[in-house]
Amino acid sequence: MQTRLPESFLDTSAGQEAEAILRKCVHCGFCNATCPTYQLLGDEADGPRGRIYQIKEMLEDAPAAQLTQKHLDRCLLCRACETTCPSGVNYSRLFEIGQLFQQPSARSVVDRFKRYCIQAVLPYPSRLRLLLGITMTLKLFIPERIRRQLPVISNTQSWPVSRHRRKVIVHEGCVQSVVEADVNIATAKVLDAVGISVIRTSPVRCCGALHHHLSFAEKARKLARENIDQWWPYLEAGAEAIVSNASGCGVMIKDYLHLLKGDVDYAEKARIVVQSVCDVSEVLSQETLPLADMSHRRVVFQSPCSLQHGLQLAGQVEKLLLDYGVNLVTPVNPHLCCGSAGSYSMLQAEISNQLLKDKLEALHECQSGLILTANIGCLLHVRKATDLPVMHWIEFIAGKLSSVGKFSH
Repeated sequence: MQTRLPESFLDTSAGQEAEAILRKCVHCGFCNATCPTYQLLGDEADGPRGRIYQIKEMLEDAPAAQLTQKHLDRCLLCRACETTCPSGVNYSRLFEIGQLFQQPSARSVVDRFKRYCIQAVLPYPSRLRLLLGITMTLKLFIPERIRRQLPVISNTQSWPVSRHRRKVIVHEGCVQSVVEADVNIATAKVLDAVGISVIRTSPVRCCGALHHHLSFAEKARKLARENIDQWWPYLEAGAEAIVSNASGCGVMIKDYLHLLKGDVDYAEKARIVVQSVCDVSEVLSQETLPLADMSHRRVVFQSPCSLQHGLQLAGQVEKLLLDYGVNLVTPVNPHLCCGSAGSYSMLQAEISNQLLKDKLEALHECQSGLILTANIGCLLHVRKATDLPVMHWIEFIAGKLSSVGKFSH
C-alpha cells in the first residue's frame, strides 16, 4: 500500500512502524472473510481492509470524522484478520497507533461518558464490588432482562497451601477476582496437583486492557508499571512464570513491550515480563495431570479471540481437553467472536448481541450439556443469554482432579 505520511510523523518510531505495517497490506481482502463485523454488516468500511484505509487517511493528516470514528469503534479488535492475513499485517498495532490521532469530539457526549464510567469502575475490584453490592440491594427494582445480565460476587473456596518448590505468579484479574474468583482458585488447585504453587500479589490490579482499548493510554501505562513492580521481586526470587487464566489479560500483558517501549525505567523489565507471561494451558501442556474419567459428559469449547488470534494458541485448550479424555465437540465457525470483546458489549450492544446470537446458535447445535471457555469476558457474555451452564475450562478440570496420583512430597 502506498503512503503519504507526514515527514514529522515518519521521524517518530510510531510513524516508522505504521509505515511498515501499511506497506505490507496488498489489498487482497482475505481479512474480510474472517472479520465478524464485515460478515454481519457487509460494509467495506466495517472490515479490516476498509479500516486500514481509514487509519491511513488519519495518519496522513485527515481529521477523524464522526463517520470514520463510528466504523473504527465497531472494530472488535478480535484479530481474526491477523490470523488470516497472508502478508502478516499487524492490524491491531496499526489500530493502536491510529488511536493517537482520534479526536474525542468525534464521539458523542453520551459515548464519552460511558467510556469514562467503564474505565473508572470495572478495572478496580473495590469499586466493582461496591457497585455490585448496591445493585444486588436494588435488584427488586431492576427489570428481569437487565438483572439476568448482571454478574454477582462469587462465593470463593479456599486456596491450596503453598507447598512446592516450583512457583508461579498468578494474575487474578480485576473483574474475574470479584465475580469469578473460583476460576483463580481452580487454577491454583490444578497447578498444585502437578507440583506447582501459586504466588498471589496484593492488591489485585487490572492488566490495563480496558484503559488501553478505551484510549486512556497513560492510565494503562500506570497499571502496567504497577503490575511489573508487584511481580518483579518474585521473578527475581525464581518464580518460573506469570500465569494468566484470562486470555484477554494475557494478550494485554504481552503488549507491555509496546506500551512501555520508550520508558527508560521499565522497558527492559517489560521485556522480561513479556517473556515470562503465559496462559495456564501452556503450563499444563508440559505436565501430566491425574484426572477422573470425563468421557460421559459432552462439552463444547468456545475459544476466545484473545486466545486463538491474540495469543496464537488456537487449538491448545481443545488438545488438552481431548488428551484429558473429555468428550469434546467443536462448533461451526469457531474463529468468530462471541461479541464480548472487553467493553464492546456495553458500547456496541446491538452488534454485540447479534454476534452473541450467532455464536449461541453454533454452540447449541453441538447439543452439549456444558459450554467451556477461557476468558472472563466471554464467560459472562455467553452465560447471560443461555440456559446451559457456562464455566472456565480450568474450573471444569479442577472438579475432575483425581485424589489418586496427585503430587506428593
